[in-house]
Amino acid sequence: MNRVVKLLSKLKSMEVPMDFGMPVLIELDSIESNCRLCRKLDLDFIELNMNFPEYQARHFDVEKYSGLKEKYGIYFTVHLSENLDVSEANDFVREGWLNTVASTIAFSKKISCPIINMHMNHGIYITLPDEKVFVYEKRFDEYFESIVHFRRFCEMQIGDGNIKICIENTDGFTDFEKKAMDYLLESHVFCLTWDVGHSISSNEKDMEYILAHVSKLAHFHIHDGTRTEQGGKCHQELGKGDVNLEARIALARECNARCVIETKTVAALKNSVDWLRRNGKTD
Repeated sequence: MNRVVKLLSKLKSMEVPMDFGMPVLIELDSIESNCRLCRKLDLDFIELNMNFPEYQARHFDVEKYSGLKEKYGIYFTVHLSENLDVSEANDFVREGWLNTVASTIAFSKKISCPIINMHMNHGIYITLPDEKVFVYEKRFDEYFESIVHFRRFCEMQIGDGNIKICIENTDGFTDFEKKAMDYLLESHVFCLTWDVGHSISSNEKDMEYILAHVSKLAHFHIHDGTRTEQGGKCHQELGKGDVNLEARIALARECNARCVIETKTVAALKNSVDWLRRNGKTD
């Protein structure tokens, strides 16, 4: 029995290998140039960004991306458009967003993409003389109905596929979004992304919620940043801001999560990879 206890203790104390990746960078003019940089920096994956024209669903060529995976020994995750709004009141627009999600899931299945990252959308708000009213909060029943449909839709599209849709924090989840997320996170297909730079620049508004759902953390966006009173900047290279990177990366490892080094320039990415290696954070 003592041998078993000691072995379990040893296994628990051992560092679990963790994958680090990069976002596609606007400085680079093709997915292949991003792949070359990813391989040169000895990273594991690239997060495709559907905010860019070249990474729309219509350009997701399975044969091309499968070939790039094999050629460079990497894999891909996907970041859905930040404009995604599955609760949009206009039926035609909402249907378009759902079709985009379905196409992305289908592509992800074919190239074994494990993570699809998304933002919650606050929706529009109405500015009254003494307050700001979010339409989704005021019309919560209709909003929540769309969330119920979205969860069922994603579960049906993913089926038995090994894909997680990870919800990322940005500038602070609203109360109505938290209610929606509570429901989504009950599903096996939904998880959380902790963007630690957004978190610090919003004065850690979402930390309590994220840590209350730590078992659902599957993805991290790591970049440095500063608090609101110090400028509220994010997407800075690692080691240049106020994020407790030691603690965040340790938690990512504990959660067996992937980490995107989400800086925005080639130079900042290279410097951040150097920081990780100098500080013993890579495997």
